Amino acid sequence: MLNFRKSTSLRGSVLAAGVFALMGSGALAGECPADQMGVDVTKPGATEPSGVTDNVLSSIDLGQEMLQAEGRKFRLRQLVIEPGGVVPWHSHDDRPAIIYIVSGTVEEYASTCAVPIVHKAGDVAPETKGTAHWWKNTGSETAVLLSADILHDETDANTM
Repeated sequence: MLNFRKSTSLRGSVLAAGVFALMGSGALAGECPADQMGVDVTKPGATEPSGVTDNVLSSIDLGQEMLQAEGRKFRLRQLVIEPGGVVPWHSHDDRPAIIYIVSGTVEEYASTCAVPIVHKAGDVAPETKGTAHWWKNTGSETAVLLSADILHDETDANTM
């Protein structure tokens, strides 16, 4: 478990606010074409991470904040996905997130879309209840993503 001093939490809060400000001005992420949407149209793909680095930049214990979400943390992570790298299949039923693509291009293989969804630098991708997916960097350059999420179970191995 990570413990952060107040100054680190404050820096994390400022960084998170900056991320959300950037997201507000960014384009919406690539979306699934309406005729390709459905439920469980894509089955679990990659199940192991490959060529991806996941660094928690900061987190805030939400049980101590005004909303008192006991047992949950608001965190900001940086994911660096090498060409050919994979973020394995995972669900967001208990962990909403917003992804901002800083650089590169990645493809999302979502349970709700029959075709890959392409995300490019500047895109924002919401990950909400009902979202299960995996990501792959199919490009030739490293992709960098910022992920702001609300973590519930720190022991869950599938929280990428």
